[in-house]
Amino acid sequence: MPFVIIISSSVTDEMTIIKEGFQLFPRNFSWTAYQFLFQHPEDLLRAYGVTIAVTVTGTVGGLLITSLLAYTLSRKEFIFRNPLNFYVFFTMLFNGGLVPYYILVANVYDLKGSLLALILPLMVNAWNVLIMRTFFVQVPEALVEAARIEGSGEYRIFFSIMVPLSTPVFATIGLFLVMSYWNDWFQALLFIDDRAKLPLQYLLYNILRNAIEVASLSRVGGQTINTIMPTESLKMATVVITVAPMTIVFLSIQRYFVRGITVGSVKG
Repeated sequence: MPFVIIISSSVTDEMTIIKEGFQLFPRNFSWTAYQFLFQHPEDLLRAYGVTIAVTVTGTVGGLLITSLLAYTLSRKEFIFRNPLNFYVFFTMLFNGGLVPYYILVANVYDLKGSLLALILPLMVNAWNVLIMRTFFVQVPEALVEAARIEGSGEYRIFFSIMVPLSTPVFATIGLFLVMSYWNDWFQALLFIDDRAKLPLQYLLYNILRNAIEVASLSRVGGQTINTIMPTESLKMATVVITVAPMTIVFLSIQRYFVRGITVGSVKG
């Protein structure tokens, strides 16, 4: 029902929302919010492309690095296992703060203005590493020992045994990464000045912020600009534009996730 109300409100006349509130079905149909958003469709499409590229690259890279680190931490024979586990866990308790973070990314790594500034900071998360490590620990050690007896190295064991048996955790962590990259706008606020490199969320944030400021500060013919500036319906339209692709991804990953759990339970 909330999604229906969001879609309905995005195609409802602004004055109707102001006077009657949000409705389950639009009373006075209007495309004004979408027309406002698509005044410059090339900017919106470019932002979609940036967000998709960042999300795909970050998710694939994040899954690879997270899984390799988690597999290493799950091996009992790794002599630095406990110190490295503590090091990863420690990052969940403290952080350096915003100013050191900005200096590190922008000055030390010189990533300001680069799309890498949108990808690298979110790629590895301690919580994701610990979740995946816990799953790897539960894989029977006999499988790993049998592979070693057959002459398999660690990379062969990881990609041929651990990865196929870990479909549920890969789907889960992948979903976390996708949502993290798709919804992120804060990295762009800090590090991106070029409008051509703005991700979708930050571009829509700017559009909505500008519309609200104009609506609150301007007057047209003695009436507030809210009578023609679709601020409320614009909020709902931005939600529709950003949520729709993620809904499709979530449903696809959900089916894959359930299938992975079923296969794992049968093999177990």
